[in-house]
Amino acid sequence: MKTRVLTLLFCGITTLIFAQKTNFNIKYSEQLAVFTFIQNLSENYPENVFKTEFQKSKYNVDQFKDAISEFDKLSIEYSYKFEEFPDGSKKPMQSIDFLKKNLIETENLNDFKIRSIGIVTNKTLNDLTKIVTLFTPIYNELIYNPNKEKFEKQIVEITKYSTENKIENYFETGIIFYNSTWDTSIPFNIAFYPLPNSKGFSAQSFYNNFISGIQTDLEGYKDLFSVMLHETFHIIYYEQSLEIKTEIDKNFKENKSKYSNYAYLLLNEAIATSLGNGYVFENIDGKIDTRDWYSQKYINLMAKEIYPLINEYISQKKPIDKDFIDRYITIYEVNFPNWINELDNLMPYRYVISENENDFNVIKKKYRYRSRTEYETEITKSTIEKMKKTSLTKLIIVSKNNKEKLNLIKKEFKELNNWEFNSENEFNYKILLEDKSQLIIINQKKSTTQTLIKKLETETK
Repeated sequence: MKTRVLTLLFCGITTLIFAQKTNFNIKYSEQLAVFTFIQNLSENYPENVFKTEFQKSKYNVDQFKDAISEFDKLSIEYSYKFEEFPDGSKKPMQSIDFLKKNLIETENLNDFKIRSIGIVTNKTLNDLTKIVTLFTPIYNELIYNPNKEKFEKQIVEITKYSTENKIENYFETGIIFYNSTWDTSIPFNIAFYPLPNSKGFSAQSFYNNFISGIQTDLEGYKDLFSVMLHETFHIIYYEQSLEIKTEIDKNFKENKSKYSNYAYLLLNEAIATSLGNGYVFENIDGKIDTRDWYSQKYINLMAKEIYPLINEYISQKKPIDKDFIDRYITIYEVNFPNWINELDNLMPYRYVISENENDFNVIKKKYRYRSRTEYETEITKSTIEKMKKTSLTKLIIVSKNNKEKLNLIKKEFKELNNWEFNSENEFNYKILLEDKSQLIIINQKKSTTQTLIKKLETETK
């Protein structure tokens, strides 16, 4: 989740008992904190508190700036999909998440290297640990040590707060609602780190890990607690069995509403937000949170609209089922009928084909929030076939051999049988496909991609 987010750092581990024998280990991982620090110093990252502290320090010199550049060049991001699961229903394996998991779960960088052999090449692993070693004293001097006293006090308070509010009950609620399971011999590891001079917080979850940075002047832990559970619900969702995932997928695809696909694409975040930022927050605070629950408009609004339905199922201890899904889709259709035409809603879930790679940067800059994305640099029968296998928004930008490419696209989509076009003219074309995803075709001649997308936005309002 990318909304109100916090972080905790602590020397040592505090174990809380969740859902009987499931343990949540709250800890400070120096290795992870330093890795995150280096990531945030990259030129590819926007301005942030870590970058600000580094740039005004004595370490902002060529030696360390060159090391940051070397870090950016490391090949540490690989992935594979769980092919037997319905498309998009289970988070792919991400090598960078495995590396962060191992940073959290090992006590030193040598153990980290041994644990991580095979995830990336040995040279990459050695280069990574050298850079983390180089920046560890810098991180401690600039970030950790100046905030140590406040941060450790916060961790003690948060641990106590979590115990008093019986976080294990919410974990069990999630297991029941999602009709999911968890192996109680596997603990959740919760790693926090301090965010000085910060007005907000962000969080991430993967496998059995939750990581978050907490502003050092934070007072009150309702938001942190709800965010922590929000992330836990994502993990529980991804751990649903193949049978449950297949049944959910079937119920969405068999629903006759033209809105069912985009409602499905919103499901994971909408439910986690409604549960974490709605149900959990209300139960620990005694009243519902009247603020936005999520920074992204569509997730925020849908989460609030389905909250009564979520509450109904929780109170009856009912798991997600066909009736829930049908009612969920109806809520989407009745309350937000225009969303299937709004690019801000369509583009977070996108499959883009363009023979100009710079188009991808334009799209990433324009639509920064993204949930699932695929990119291809060739307009061929093969790439279109791959695109058709997903339910993502399908955007094809044609800028070379326009007539030939447009004819190929027409041939590959049966919905375009009666489509007429003039390849010499610039145009945008949008159509809802049989799988209930939008296909958008941009024929580009002289205008920039930015101009054509802006025109498309105007046309779809």
